[in-house]
Amino acid sequence: MHKACLKYILICQICFVALFPFKGKGQSALQRFDDKVLIDLSESRTPRQTDFFLFLSNHNDWVNVGVPVGLLAGGIIADDKRMRQNALYVASSSAVNVLFTMLIKKVVKRPRPFLANVKIKAVYQPAHYSFPSGHTSTSFTTATALSQAYPKWYVIVPSYLWAGSVGYSRLYLGVHYPTDVAAGAILGTGTAFSLRGMRIAKEE
Repeated sequence: MHKACLKYILICQICFVALFPFKGKGQSALQRFDDKVLIDLSESRTPRQTDFFLFLSNHNDWVNVGVPVGLLAGGIIADDKRMRQNALYVASSSAVNVLFTMLIKKVVKRPRPFLANVKIKAVYQPAHYSFPSGHTSTSFTTATALSQAYPKWYVIVPSYLWAGSVGYSRLYLGVHYPTDVAAGAILGTGTAFSLRGMRIAKEE
């Protein structure tokens, strides 16, 4: 438990250190980079790509809930203690990550890109604050927890491909900055790693 607390502190420190470039006076080079990436992406959108990335963002929660529910159902049906325990690990990681994400959002209160810069055109305009990206943090929590529980390439590759695609979708749609997405990936991955003692990686 003590080690887990230290890891949470480290995660928070990383996230808060990332705040300094856009919490100071004036516009930092990092903020200009954030803006430029989103402006460039908004100018190159196509209807087909927009529909695809909207699909990813809109179904992220379904995947994050479906993974532990599926593991739990499979564990109950097969009477598999390992699978049931791993379902608890994935679900617990997601729950802790959501709490940290919400806390950081309320502390930082970074405006959404389309509110801070009129040149950034979002596909839609979600509420709440921008830093860190909740979609990204939750997708990376699920991907990391699942990969830790089942460390096989055919689990790891699609898990992180999904998480990375969800993170990119938030940039493409104009609703999060690159720094929001990067912080979300760090937070989600770190949360799952900090709780990995709950998993059962393989049968003894």
